[in-house]
Amino acid sequence: MSGIVRRVRQRLRAWSGHPDEGSTVVEVVILAPALALFVGLIIAGGRLAVAHQGVEASAAEAARAASISRTQADASASAQAAATSSLQAQNLDCVTSTVTVDVTGFAAPAGTPASVGATVTCQVNLADTLPGLPGTMSISATIRSPLDTYRER
Repeated sequence: MSGIVRRVRQRLRAWSGHPDEGSTVVEVVILAPALALFVGLIIAGGRLAVAHQGVEASAAEAARAASISRTQADASASAQAAATSSLQAQNLDCVTSTVTVDVTGFAAPAGTPASVGATVTCQVNLADTLPGLPGTMSISATIRSPLDTYRER
């Protein structure tokens, strides 16, 4: 019986060539799209991380600009301007951006520790991170900066 099985195997091999022939091509065809998707997600994640750092830097500049201002009105205006110019300087294309400034620290009497804060929110278009991704993602950062304790407010 084993002789018959051996002859059948030999005939099948002779007829079909090597039994593993073409399997490498099939593996590449299956794995290449999965690998491309994985690399694309890594690139998109990196670009979102850079966008988050840009928003944090803008919030820090806004908070710093507010903390060195003399009045609440000046603090709010300078923080808005600083955040906007920082977002533009970093080439961060926001679909919409908002800057919220907390200047309630100016109401504290001199000699009392106080701080001001700035929150920058940016709607990032996901197609900018990786072509083909739909929608937007909101990135937000809040930074606080201390006011000079003994400066007149």
